[in-house]
Amino acid sequence: MRFGDYSFGSVRIDGVTYRHDVVIDHGTIRKRKKQPSKGLRDDYGHTPLSVMEDIPWGCRVLVIGTGAAGALPVMQEVREEARRREVDLVIVPTAEAIGVLEKGPRDTNAVLHLTC
Repeated sequence: MRFGDYSFGSVRIDGVTYRHDVVIDHGTIRKRKKQPSKGLRDDYGHTPLSVMEDIPWGCRVLVIGTGAAGALPVMQEVREEARRREVDLVIVPTAEAIGVLEKGPRDTNAVLHLTC
């Protein structure tokens, strides 16, 4: 995958600009469907990443881009599920997450939050 410009609210991947959170699962890009986590928004001040979402667990490393300012909350249950599945989590602001992904580690999936 080739990453282009990332700025608040958009990222360019393989020549396509995305203006919504994305999930990268073995090279396939799809929109993050955060609706299952919406009910937790009031508790966190932001819709968190929760295990209720379709997280791409089938990997050795899961990179979570937490937004421009790193504001995406990642619930403890996500961390526990990663440990249970023996998936290494890399939780960093999205610009750093893109840097990790550009290094091309094999068997790596991602969830990238594009705002906050």
